[in-house]
Amino acid sequence: MKQFLMGSAAIIAVAIPGTAFAQSTGSNDFEGSIIVTGARIDQGVGGVKIPDSPKAKVVLGQEIIQAQRPGQTINEIINLVPGVSFTNNDPWGSSGGSFTIRGFSSDRISQTFDGIPLNDSGNYAIYTNQQVDAELIQNVNVNLGSTDVDSPTAAAVGGTVNIQTMEPSDEYGVLASVSYGNILADGAGDRPYFRMFGVVNTGDLTGHGTKAWFSASRLKNDAAFANYGKVYKQQYNAKIWQDIGDNGDFIALSGHYNQNRNNFGGSPLRANAITGDKSGRFYNIGSAATGGGYPCNVSATSTPNTCGTEFERRFNPSNTGNVRLNSKFTLTDRLIFSVDGAYQWVKANGGGTTSANETLFTDATGFSGTGNYNGSFYFGRDLNGDGVLGRVTVLQPSQTNTRRWVGIANLAYEISDAHRVRLSYSYDRARHRQTGAAGFLDQGGTPFDVFPINDPIADAAGNVLQKRDRKSIAELNQIAGEYRGQFFEDSLTVLIGARMPFFKRELDQNCFTTSSGGFVNCVPEDQLAAYIATHPYSYNATTGRATGSALPQERKLKYDKFLPNIGATFKITPEISIAGSYAKNISVPSTDALYNAFVFPADSDSAYRVAETSDSFDASIRYNSSKVQAAITGWYSKYKNRLVTAYDIDGNGTDTNLGPVKKYGIDSSISYSPINEITAYLFGSYIKSEIQNDTVTASCALDSDIQLAGLCYTQDGVNFLRTAGKRERSAPKYLYGGRLQGNLGDFTMGVQAKKTSSRFMNDINGNVQTATTSTGVTKLIAPGAKFGAYTVVDLDIRYSLASLGMEKGAIQLNVSNLFDKFYVGSFSGGLDTLASSSSAFVNFGSPRAISASLIVGF
Repeated sequence: MKQFLMGSAAIIAVAIPGTAFAQSTGSNDFEGSIIVTGARIDQGVGGVKIPDSPKAKVVLGQEIIQAQRPGQTINEIINLVPGVSFTNNDPWGSSGGSFTIRGFSSDRISQTFDGIPLNDSGNYAIYTNQQVDAELIQNVNVNLGSTDVDSPTAAAVGGTVNIQTMEPSDEYGVLASVSYGNILADGAGDRPYFRMFGVVNTGDLTGHGTKAWFSASRLKNDAAFANYGKVYKQQYNAKIWQDIGDNGDFIALSGHYNQNRNNFGGSPLRANAITGDKSGRFYNIGSAATGGGYPCNVSATSTPNTCGTEFERRFNPSNTGNVRLNSKFTLTDRLIFSVDGAYQWVKANGGGTTSANETLFTDATGFSGTGNYNGSFYFGRDLNGDGVLGRVTVLQPSQTNTRRWVGIANLAYEISDAHRVRLSYSYDRARHRQTGAAGFLDQGGTPFDVFPINDPIADAAGNVLQKRDRKSIAELNQIAGEYRGQFFEDSLTVLIGARMPFFKRELDQNCFTTSSGGFVNCVPEDQLAAYIATHPYSYNATTGRATGSALPQERKLKYDKFLPNIGATFKITPEISIAGSYAKNISVPSTDALYNAFVFPADSDSAYRVAETSDSFDASIRYNSSKVQAAITGWYSKYKNRLVTAYDIDGNGTDTNLGPVKKYGIDSSISYSPINEITAYLFGSYIKSEIQNDTVTASCALDSDIQLAGLCYTQDGVNFLRTAGKRERSAPKYLYGGRLQGNLGDFTMGVQAKKTSSRFMNDINGNVQTATTSTGVTKLIAPGAKFGAYTVVDLDIRYSLASLGMEKGAIQLNVSNLFDKFYVGSFSGGLDTLASSSSAFVNFGSPRAISASLIVGF
């Protein structure tokens, strides 16, 4: 069935061959042929579809996507799915944010784009500000706690998100939109937002199903809270489609390029993040007394001031792109072959400044040279030309360059109308290059180039100095098989499948590893012999402790696991069904965790980093009709070697193995449209997270904040943190909300709200409190923080211009955080992070903001 769809900010007319609920082309076809019956595919109610599949899924379609703010990241839009929690760093969607499903952070969620993985190949992070323009999305499918058997993922124990872009239309069309907005909150001042979007749909160029669309967008806005910082974003997309015959076969080639230039949002953790006092959320950075603030001038001497060093002046630039291939071929009446592939590239960095030394590095061993030692640069030359060797402020971000190839092939055979099998092979190879060169700042403290890799600072001998220097190859070869069958006159659908991933990690560390915390000394090649001679390395196999500097080295690690999954759906009536599923999942340690182990000999027990594994169970009852989409799902997951990563203010990661963890909860939703003019949607989730064991720690010092709070103890000479029975950090206990939409002639109005419960900053669940020391002194301690619950309400109004002769025209108004609720969105946190730690930071939740969009087209 062909139809035209138009979104609020220039949705092109597109042809929808059928709703896709899975990830790759092969999964779409395999699942669709069993679950979808009849000539018409149910598109859901109010833009919400609950597929009647064994796995717990929710699909959001165009009706609900187009109501959201133009330019908004898709991760903010799926915040309406039960179990999902997203906090935006600005109202517009281009500054990043924090994303979880069922309490799992984004590095445990696989996000795909037309079936191709988007997670970082090194730390598995999802960069929500780099997603495709929402106007081009046909639908987004959220798998709660599961994945498809052919998904090339190394870490998806928490769920998957698949973004599917639109098929080009048979009809020619051009649409464009322009949006303007601003933050409307006390003390905000003028913080404008501006965006343009346009798309051209060629229609059928040959009369044989050759069609395409091309789009471009540009966006800019001011920082949400500080008096410094801007976001510039440009994006280009294209899809060329060729129908093959008339049975749904096709070949599609797509391209995507996104360029972001933005500063870090948020700030070091301040008291108002805990007290909820919003009077100081809009602020000026730095202090003129120390030479900082904005505007400012960097020190002209070799004694640096703070100009350009503030957290908010850090840049987070990215150039990302991909080319994607999707295809489907019917080889015989019962045999279908599909191939998806992609090539992706990334150039991105993040981080701040440092006081680089113009002198040589020297230590007690007698070694003297240039390089990066104990986290500081030593260039051994006059960098600012003042004739004095001192210190100079330079830019030192962590640079990442990635080149990635992905391929997914499926061969499906229809045994009969009710029984089908498929075999699949998935391949994913990413070359991940991580460096850390320094760059110069101009007189005002701004980098000459936000990518120092383009023109890095070298020492007198021409060596480009690095704060890190490593190359990784992450490779996955995966085979999988799946059977789907229907029984008892199609009342019972059964799924039996398994995948066997073969993960290989090739790691090349060019610096000397000095601790298990990931600290390294990076020595230029012409000084390696002298450094090795003066810094011997030793390892005590009895104590498992290493001292000195471990040599630069290469290692290869492999992780394999047989991962079965089974599920079934039973229709009690045509509308009511029950479903259940089981899946075993694996999460391979990130490259940071693996490199940190280089301080230990490769063949030692201390060097091995185990993979996280889980067993997950879902059970659902659903009601699906033309007016109601409803489901209640209970779930339980048990984890071994639960791996969690904490990031400090500089973006450096620290991994912790929490051991066994149990998680369980309930997800529920109902979308109801009693008449065409009204749609109501309610959703909610309860999440229980329980760490099973206490965790070993380095110290439980007398009168430390953690000891005073009773959150650590010493037993048989070993220090422990009291994590047993505690919740995992950042995981809310409950989430609930809803949306009410009315359609009155040319007007559509929607209001939506969501409440998120409180969250802990660390895994010991510490809080700000008073305590008495061993000497009888009462003081305020901060062995962590508990950030309060919050409710956000959004409003959208759309007026169609069809009655005025502009069939594809519309005016849309969006107001986010209508009541200007002040809350903490994302935040740093770790196993035992103190609220008073210098590395602790928060991103405040987006303030109230309004935008208006005009859409025109023909």
